[in-house]
Amino acid sequence: FPCPQEGCPMMGHYADRFPAKLERVDQKFFLNTAPDPPFAAWRQKVFIKLSGVKKMKGDINLIFHDTEGNTKEYEVDSGVLSQDQVYTKYLDVAINPKNTKKIEFLWNKTVFTLLWARLGAETVNITHGEDGHR
Repeated sequence: FPCPQEGCPMMGHYADRFPAKLERVDQKFFLNTAPDPPFAAWRQKVFIKLSGVKKMKGDINLIFHDTEGNTKEYEVDSGVLSQDQVYTKYLDVAINPKNTKKIEFLWNKTVFTLLWARLGAETVNITHGEDGHR
């Protein structure tokens, strides 16, 4: 994910269902893994549109919560954040989308100001898997 037009290649028991297997031999496959056991990761495509202040230095993160109380935090972007920009990123999340309870939006400003500048997410859209679940 993102998959080629003919679909995502499969490994293991159903590997023979991928039609490109007949075209090349000795193909190499690489997997993105999580840092902790069982090392599984799910590719998520994230779109975030900000609202609030026009521009501010800082970072935006998403915190994924699963049904068992586990959390994982991922940085989406950092630097100058702007409300008129859509932030897109692929994340390899260590929490199975089927077990995701909630996703929390978090932003931090890196420059201290006395202004009560606020920044929020107007839209957060997360897509995973080849079937486009959201």
